[in-house]
Amino acid sequence: MIRLSEVDSTNNFLKVKASNSEPLPEGTVIMADNQFAGRGQQENTWYAEPGLNLTFSIYLCPSFLMVSEQFLLNMAVSTAVGDALGAYLGGFLKVKWPNDLYYLDQKIGGILIENIIAGASYKASIIGVGINVNQVNFDPELLNKATSISKILQRDVNLMELLAIICENIEAEYLKLKAGNSNKLQYNYINSLYKFNKPAFYRHNGECFEGIIVDVTENGLLVILSEGVKRGYTFKEVEFLNNI
Repeated sequence: MIRLSEVDSTNNFLKVKASNSEPLPEGTVIMADNQFAGRGQQENTWYAEPGLNLTFSIYLCPSFLMVSEQFLLNMAVSTAVGDALGAYLGGFLKVKWPNDLYYLDQKIGGILIENIIAGASYKASIIGVGINVNQVNFDPELLNKATSISKILQRDVNLMELLAIICENIEAEYLKLKAGNSNKLQYNYINSLYKFNKPAFYRHNGECFEGIIVDVTENGLLVILSEGVKRGYTFKEVEFLNNI
């Protein structure tokens, strides 16, 4: 593990190290006390108050997976982090497809996976994780949208202990995936999903509709049942509408 006092993005830092000629050991973890330009999905900004939260990235080499199977790694990591946080927060912790972490209807963490593909081969993966841990003050715009472990438990949590638990969980799920045990992984991921099997509202192509999440395919499509028809959506095709 490399611990930095400050960096723009742990994913960016790890990508630079991975591009150097000297081989980077698989399992390398980059942790930053202050990440001042963290990134989330769709180039969103991930802001974490310095010294109070977990912002780190892990370097993996899942060459045993086909490029078409890369969402299985997403399932493994999301399930692992979700289980680690669930040990603190119980059954209210859910994974919002594809890999955000929610406590009830508030975001508590996020995962950004950047894959390095060489031709038809899966060369490496950089797993960026951000968890709201001991931060209790949030931007007014996020008051009803974000929370932290400390806000929920009303006490601080040891960052390094939590990091160790998360990394142990990721390693365990990663080794299961490497051994070919993906069926149970997909089942566990789907059953941990936010809004799974519950009527909710979504937006697709500017139109709102009511539906029920019933599945996620191996390649990551979210399957929603609406008006008796099942449709699969990619990440950018559908939006969750929590406030309708």
